Amino acid sequence: MKVTLQREFAGRTLTLTTGEMAKQAAGAVSIQFGDTVVFVAAQNGPSRPGTDFFPLTCDYRERFAAAGKFPGGFIKREGRPTTREILTSRLTDRPIRPLFPESYIEEVQVMSNVLACDQENDPDVLSIIGASAALCLAPVPFQGPIGAVRVGMIDGEFKLLPTKTDLTKSTLDLIVAGNRASVLMIEGFGQQLPEDVMGDAIMFAHRAIVELCDMQEEFIRQTGVVRLVPGPVVVNPFESVLHEKAYGKLREAMQSPVKAERHAGAKGVKTGLLEEFFPEGGEPNTIGTKEQFGAAFYAMEAKVVRDLILEGKRLDGRTPGDLRAVSCAASVLPLVHGSALFTRGETQSLATVVLGTVRDVQRVDGPFADYDKRFMLDYNFPSYSVGECRPIRGPGRREIGHGALAERSVQWVLPPEEKFPYTLRVISDIMESNGSSSMASVCSATLALMDAGVPITQPVAGISIGLVKDKDRFTLLTDIMGDEDHFGDMDFKVAGTQKGVTGIQLDLKIDGINEEIIRKTLEQARGARIELLKTMLTAIRRPRSDIAASAPRLLRTKIDPSKIGLLIGPGGKNIRAIQEDTGTTIDIQDDGTVIIACPNAAGAQDALARVEAIAEEIKVGRIYNGTVNSIKDFGVFVEIAPGKDGLCHISELAEGFVKQIEEVCKLGDKIPVKVIAVDDQNRVKLSRRAALADMAAASNPPPADAPAN
Repeated sequence: MKVTLQREFAGRTLTLTTGEMAKQAAGAVSIQFGDTVVFVAAQNGPSRPGTDFFPLTCDYRERFAAAGKFPGGFIKREGRPTTREILTSRLTDRPIRPLFPESYIEEVQVMSNVLACDQENDPDVLSIIGASAALCLAPVPFQGPIGAVRVGMIDGEFKLLPTKTDLTKSTLDLIVAGNRASVLMIEGFGQQLPEDVMGDAIMFAHRAIVELCDMQEEFIRQTGVVRLVPGPVVVNPFESVLHEKAYGKLREAMQSPVKAERHAGAKGVKTGLLEEFFPEGGEPNTIGTKEQFGAAFYAMEAKVVRDLILEGKRLDGRTPGDLRAVSCAASVLPLVHGSALFTRGETQSLATVVLGTVRDVQRVDGPFADYDKRFMLDYNFPSYSVGECRPIRGPGRREIGHGALAERSVQWVLPPEEKFPYTLRVISDIMESNGSSSMASVCSATLALMDAGVPITQPVAGISIGLVKDKDRFTLLTDIMGDEDHFGDMDFKVAGTQKGVTGIQLDLKIDGINEEIIRKTLEQARGARIELLKTMLTAIRRPRSDIAASAPRLLRTKIDPSKIGLLIGPGGKNIRAIQEDTGTTIDIQDDGTVIIACPNAAGAQDALARVEAIAEEIKVGRIYNGTVNSIKDFGVFVEIAPGKDGLCHISELAEGFVKQIEEVCKLGDKIPVKVIAVDDQNRVKLSRRAALADMAAASNPPPADAPAN
């Protein structure tokens, strides 16, 4: 049975439809907003034998045809997922994953497909809403529904579900997902917004989320689907036994400032228990299986960590608000354009900066309008950073997501292209990791950009705040370690400057957090960020005054677009000659912007002078150093700029009578000439005689006490 529900939302019509397409799927929903349509299907099935985790997969795909476009390049079919598709898949996954019971390990797959894109209403938040509705219709214990919205801020006012056009004027791009009671996921970036403003924006979003949850509840009632209720929690027979025997030992073993020592201590306790309960590797007859033992020991590890934190103690001895030891260094590598090493506890990021020209920009295409990307931050997480071995393949979803978070957190402080026309690439290599390497990448990237001479407006730092919550009690943890992230309830990353927030990301393992926790987290993150910035600035206080000697020199100018053809010349003659003579690379844009790149400053300046000479208007009274390119009986034609020449009559070549032009100059000679007139037909009249007189007067000025004429 087809069911359709429409509501007015944020000034447009939001439509949910089911029962029309993909009837064999466990749950299928088509969601439309404006003229953007996303189809979402949810499917469940048995997991593989031996699975001890929840195998949830979320995939989001955009078809170029949805916007009436063909994919660029030779192959006219979409291939591997783009960065945007991967990031949206993660956005869809993060708020729905915590709403499944811990004991549920069936495989669940959510697939979102953009069927139509009006290039104004972004389908990413529609994917989250559609996933929630589809899971509510499927026979899975999903404890939804949830809603998701984007919030912008234009002229100081919040804007719900801003269009792509709106976002070009917005100082905020924030996505929030949640249920009626709380917030489940945050992903946002802002122009150094104060913490209270960011908190207000999140709560503004949550009020709209409640409306979306109400709409989905009504939609589910109309379909007549009976929601699946989670089954009873199965008690592990090992839990009470292990707690009685080893809780104290494990608690003592796991308190150390060094990760390796903590893990070795926990492993020792576990090995001893295994030998006791499984003396010859066999299965006991009285308590349970090895799988149950492993699950119970993991639960005891989590309880130890959480109990200590709620008591105000942390595994490494810090108090909840303490940062780990921080050290920073800039210019750690030779030859590269900029580099920095940032270390916070056992997390370390090495950042490298490369400065490129306009030819190095990344062209990004998709259902939305194509654009050039001039800033890239790539994040690499090798296995040795956590003391492991694994195959080396391309970047995974996590690496792409962390790189995008750091990139968008830093990009708000980059200089405008008009001021600094370089293409920028930052590479963050995680050398070791024990918590919040993405925020370490923000710090190292900032230092490396300053080392490269990029005139950023403010330095940016990032920190992660954790949470352990037990009923009404909760503790916020500054600068969480890996174990605190693993066994805790929240990873709330906040990046920004001393003025405000530039990037924010929330991941939860519980079913939401309230306004009190959100605002306290933002405030605690601000204090840690200011402390980090103070330490970072001891390594390098401000951007270097000049870029590295190995970086290309870029100069930028703008000419009248009507002069572009003159600059290029017939068959590219003029532009080619300038590039060959000066050793430069010149790029000309349709609006008349000219960008000159050269390995040395002298060549770039020479090319700039020649470009401006071609493009500028010939000015009467100005002296040019021209080249004689034609000799006639009545005078000579002198090229005063590439493609521009004028006539110097024989009477203007020198003082007195000139019988033969060759007595004064020959073909190819460089001679100074002064522009004495430009007629209505743009013909230029020159005088060598006047130029020489002016030059002589300039080199022999009259005495200071000479009478005025």
